[in-house]
Amino acid sequence: QVQLVESGGGLVQAGGSLRLSCAASGRTFNTRAMGWFRQTPEKEREFVAAISWRLGYVDYYADSVKGRFTIARDNAKNTVYLQMNSLKPEDAAVYYCAAARYHPNYDTWGQGTQVTVSS
Repeated sequence: QVQLVESGGGLVQAGGSLRLSCAASGRTFNTRAMGWFRQTPEKEREFVAAISWRLGYVDYYADSVKGRFTIARDNAKNTVYLQMNSLKPEDAAVYYCAAARYHPNYDTWGQGTQVTVSS
């Protein structure tokens, strides 16, 4: 079983950047698709980005973040990243890392990291 711990959240001005990290424990990270989701008190949890585990690393993005966010993984470090550029106030949320045998069937979640974007 994979356990996930997110980090890297914080306060940033609109137009700025943050990089979130998700460190995974367990021996199955290399065979897990990894995803990022976000949630605010006003909205249900929504998909942000995902990356497959097979070589070639297919990635997926929500339309709202395409061209601004990039997901990447480092299997040697059991870590997945979310590089967020050109942040907007509407990107503010708690960001969650998740793992799945295959996208989009996520069954393991981290505790979340808060991202705040000031206008």
